[in-house]
Amino acid sequence: MTIGIPKMGKEKKSGQSKQVVDEKVPLLPSKQEEDVGFDEFDGASFTGAVFNLSTTIVGAGIMALPATMKVLGLVLGIAMIIFVALLTEASIEMLLRFSRAGNTTSYGGVMGDAFGKCGRIFLQICVLVNNIGVLIVYMIIIGDVLSGTTSSGIHHAGVLEGWFGESWWNGRTFVLLITTLFVFAPLACLKRIDSLKFTSALSVALAVVFLVVTVGITVTKLINGSISMPRLLPDVTDFTSFLNLFTAVPVLVTAYICHYNVHSIDNELEDNTQIKAVVRSSLALCSTVYVMTSLFGFLLFGDETLDDVLSNFDADLGIPYGSLLNDVVRVSYAAHLMLVFPIVFYPLRLNLDGLFFPSARPLASDNLRFVLISSGLLTLIFIGANFIPSIWDAFQFTGATAAVCLGFIFPAAITLRDCHGIATKKDKILCIFMIALAVFSNVVAIYSDAYALFKKNGSSSQ
Repeated sequence: MTIGIPKMGKEKKSGQSKQVVDEKVPLLPSKQEEDVGFDEFDGASFTGAVFNLSTTIVGAGIMALPATMKVLGLVLGIAMIIFVALLTEASIEMLLRFSRAGNTTSYGGVMGDAFGKCGRIFLQICVLVNNIGVLIVYMIIIGDVLSGTTSSGIHHAGVLEGWFGESWWNGRTFVLLITTLFVFAPLACLKRIDSLKFTSALSVALAVVFLVVTVGITVTKLINGSISMPRLLPDVTDFTSFLNLFTAVPVLVTAYICHYNVHSIDNELEDNTQIKAVVRSSLALCSTVYVMTSLFGFLLFGDETLDDVLSNFDADLGIPYGSLLNDVVRVSYAAHLMLVFPIVFYPLRLNLDGLFFPSARPLASDNLRFVLISSGLLTLIFIGANFIPSIWDAFQFTGATAAVCLGFIFPAAITLRDCHGIATKKDKILCIFMIALAVFSNVVAIYSDAYALFKKNGSSSQ
């Protein structure tokens, strides 16, 4: 069950020492009060909160962003990254405003306040779909990096395969199994999100390492004159290519989804008046990383950019120490994803527990249920990562369904419902625009993907 503490949740937090819920930062408020455990804890710092939220945002989505530049062109692609960041900031601000107005301490609480029990349950289902999809993407990328991948009949060797040659122990399934047992499982056992602030800081540092090395490689090749001018605008030649532009939207939406963790971080902040600054700082940091990664990744590989740009770093870069730099880029980002994994896994476990065990005692005090839910989810994610072929496929599904609901449709619907009479006319106009844009673009994206799939199957059968 996902917990909430109605009495505590209504109190304003300040910079003073306070008690914070041990293990449950609720996406659903609980009807139980007597069994909730507490832990003496002075509250999370501003820096720790920024790192945790930034880690939630900068996950696997960054690896698919250079491929969106291949679809949209640099100018439109970078403009869309900034535009989606601004919409994300607006949607989170709405969630926080209605949380304060309704004295709720969770995303589920806000949905319940606006739409009742059905709204809370629908939110939980979307969090499950989105987070399972995202974590499967993480595992797919880690498998691509360490064990290699095959795209369009071309094999891109993994780091372990390049170092030691092809062997049973560096095959994809075995590598992901070891990673799950000895990296993901221990980190997933932590019960408070602030406990992950140091791994979050390290994960952000590793993402910066990836970015710095990528920029360095691209600048070196620009100086050498070995990089051609990239495509600035999309290549639209017919109606099908126009529809294909919308396939980038789910990827961009997924890249900014962090709404399910905002309340978790807010609840643990030492001074929760800082949450808006935390959100803006995190979005500014992540948008900068996204723009630079998209720009330099697409500059480096052009139209040869793969869905997972890390897979491009297996070829000769044509610069000194190119092989070493390839390995640094891939290993640093694989390690980053390993450390991001528990941040996304945290709300996933809470929501699954709340969906299936709404009347049970808190998960923190039931070790058997905690272990069973955690191990079951890890097993499901492991199986999915071994059967889904591409991160683009996973992003298309989660981005066009659960992610767009969590990021834009739900916050906009809550504002339009306006249970507390605090929404302005400007808010409502923005919300109508967000819902219309989200529904239209994702319906077109799904249609375009389905059309491309049927066309591919039809041509292969002839």
